[in-house]
Amino acid sequence: MLIDLVATGSLFLLVGQPAQADVPPDLEAPGIVTQVPTIKDVAHPATSLKEWLAQDAPPDLVQVTGVRLNPTLNGLEVILVTSAGLVVQPLISSDTQTVSADIADAVLALPEGKAFQVENPTDGVAAVSLTQRNSTTVRVSVTGVDGAPTAAVKLGDCPPGSACGLTLSLTLAEDAEEEIIVTAEKRPENPQQVPISLTVLGQQQLQDADVNSIRDVAALTPNFFTSVGDRSFNFQTIRGLGNSNYLSRDAISVYIDDVPYENIHQLLPGELFDLERVEVLRGPQGTLYGRSSQAGVVNIISRPPTNFREIRIGGGYGNYNQRQVQLSVSDALIEDKLAFRFGGAYSAQDGFTENVLLGEDANPQDSLFGRASILWTPAQDLTVSFNAFSGRNQDGDNTFVPITQADRFRNASNIPGSLDVSINTQALKIAYEGAEVNVTSITARNQTGLTYSQDTDYTPEDLLRSQADIPSTIWSQEIRVQSPKTAERFRWLVGGYYQSRSFDLFLFTEYTPLVSSLGFPVGISTTDAQFQQYTYAVFGQVEVQPIKALTLTAGLRYERFTESLDRNSFFKDSVSGVTPTGLSLQDSTISGNILLPRLAIQYRFNPNFAIYGSAARGYKPGTQNFSADTLANLFVSPEKLWSYEVGLKSTWLNNRITANLALFWSNVDDYQVLLTDTTGLSSFIANGGVTTKGLELELSAKPLKGLDLMAGFGYTDARFTEYTNPLSGQNFNGNRLTYAPEFTLNLGVQYRSPSGFFGRVDVQGIGTYFFDDANILRQNPLALVNTRIGYEWKQVGIYFFVNNIFDKEYITTAFSGIFADLASYGNRRTFGVQVRSTF
Repeated sequence: MLIDLVATGSLFLLVGQPAQADVPPDLEAPGIVTQVPTIKDVAHPATSLKEWLAQDAPPDLVQVTGVRLNPTLNGLEVILVTSAGLVVQPLISSDTQTVSADIADAVLALPEGKAFQVENPTDGVAAVSLTQRNSTTVRVSVTGVDGAPTAAVKLGDCPPGSACGLTLSLTLAEDAEEEIIVTAEKRPENPQQVPISLTVLGQQQLQDADVNSIRDVAALTPNFFTSVGDRSFNFQTIRGLGNSNYLSRDAISVYIDDVPYENIHQLLPGELFDLERVEVLRGPQGTLYGRSSQAGVVNIISRPPTNFREIRIGGGYGNYNQRQVQLSVSDALIEDKLAFRFGGAYSAQDGFTENVLLGEDANPQDSLFGRASILWTPAQDLTVSFNAFSGRNQDGDNTFVPITQADRFRNASNIPGSLDVSINTQALKIAYEGAEVNVTSITARNQTGLTYSQDTDYTPEDLLRSQADIPSTIWSQEIRVQSPKTAERFRWLVGGYYQSRSFDLFLFTEYTPLVSSLGFPVGISTTDAQFQQYTYAVFGQVEVQPIKALTLTAGLRYERFTESLDRNSFFKDSVSGVTPTGLSLQDSTISGNILLPRLAIQYRFNPNFAIYGSAARGYKPGTQNFSADTLANLFVSPEKLWSYEVGLKSTWLNNRITANLALFWSNVDDYQVLLTDTTGLSSFIANGGVTTKGLELELSAKPLKGLDLMAGFGYTDARFTEYTNPLSGQNFNGNRLTYAPEFTLNLGVQYRSPSGFFGRVDVQGIGTYFFDDANILRQNPLALVNTRIGYEWKQVGIYFFVNNIFDKEYITTAFSGIFADLASYGNRRTFGVQVRSTF
């Protein structure tokens, strides 16, 4: 009999005697051995340094000598017979159709040859195969008809000198829960095993919550805030620190399929689509990622090419003339060798605000994006992937109205304005996964462009007009060498990173004759600033388990940053002609370097409960104020912080309840403060002292089959400790940082019945947040409620949705304008229907 094989909805790997189940004769394999271990045969942990180091010595290869397939009520058992020796913990991975278990330190020795494959062994299973993935790894692959079976692992002990059976008990996709595997620490693992405060949204959750943008991700993530209005002013923060400052490096690093993005509050795609998962890591990240960040990382992973044909189609329509279409196609050109995936998304809607002067909608939005992915597997331990992404947003200008105006969705700008964003990226990833070492190389290019035109005075009068052209090109190269995925007691990683970025700002402002009465000169102001930035870094991290329950982590990053600036500014009028203004700079250069350590400790009391603590240093390079009038205010100091975090991760009642808690505290020196002028433009950075502290709490529960409860809460107290505005002389010590809400809250209830009914309700709560350092312009606490109801067949689903059910009016961006305090407001109530199909 098998040891402890009692579970539904999970995959268990057990070492012991194989089950004597009734199996069709054509599926039987000879060589089944029956032997029950005794206490004296069980392997014991190392008790000396010599024994512990010996655990990493090259092992004898275990031979897989037999295979048996045993159909069960809700799946299939794959029973392996092995020779004497210790079977290593298998590594589980999956795509949309196939689950695989890689057994290290093993070799196939089957009577029937070097491989094993059976097609359609039972209902719901398309194929089962055993292959020799490399010289020391055996792969078991099970392909489902309606999707990949669920994968979880439990491994027993094998008595020395005996033959062993290894049993894989699989549950078919229609009965299984989605298991999420993350690569937050550059290796596949369960997020509950990672000693970092992180939120992971898997493929099914992304689809159920209709996540199509960074704003949607933030709504489901504690202490991740993004303004939810016009895409030209879309700021993000994690734990109070973020990207409200687009003139220097972002505090939040965003990767989309290994491509780094800068200035994400303006240059991100307007539509995210065909996603595999999203990982949000909170706190400084620099010892594992090529590009360092002190607030956190958002890692967006698209669905990879598949080894079978897959077509996904979706579309929707709603009020405000909302239109959505998504399509993805994937297949194998050469089975197990070459596969592709093509995807695209189109979305558009009319504006929420009416321009009563021009008689048209203000700020309509229109997005079109496409992606192509190629996956080549020339050898079992080598993969080469190429991703290309291109698209654009074409929107109207942001809609600001006086903050005291009663009707928030009517404006009277004399020109419609526009905001266009174009994106073009490519990434080449080469990954070698050997038995002794893994090597990864990622070469990426990201070219983005932003152009806008606007009515800068936001009144019916033609006073000020502005235009801008902001192109950016990033080249990056990252190389990582690390221990194999099968490493357990000692894991390591070393890497190098190079990035070059060209970033240009061409700003044009026209002062019409009507502004002369207000004291402004009449003419045209032009500024042309060209930045060239280089980053060089080496980084590494080591994890050691002196005992099985304890993990010690140490990491270090060395980074060097160089920036050069060319800048010219002119004012042209009918009297004086062209007059230089401000500083004229040619190759003005700054540089700096820094060491960024990280230390962490994790103790696991049992497989379901662990505590951890960490200390890490974060860094944002210095920069130069392109609008500076004197050398005294040209240079901006680098921003540095120390961040401390303690937390716990737990699961209860056989994984039906998950509860995670993290507490953090950070001290920031020379925080880079963005200053905004009366036109809403941000062109100057100052430095100040800041502290942030708070917590994140995440809960999820599955009280009944098909019923999911989700909750997340984040609290952040982010304040200035030492800051005086260099332009006004005002002291803001004790004031809260901008775009740093006091709390974030997300609550979700979802039910999916076996008959096909689907229903979901989400509540997003946001605490008070401010738009200026004086803490005068503010948005009070608010709650937004969204709902989705639908019916799902095997391959088709139809859904009705209502977002912002109670039509809550709330400010997303505000500033003090020339004539009044101005505000932009978030999306109004929207509703519509969506259809999705997969085949």
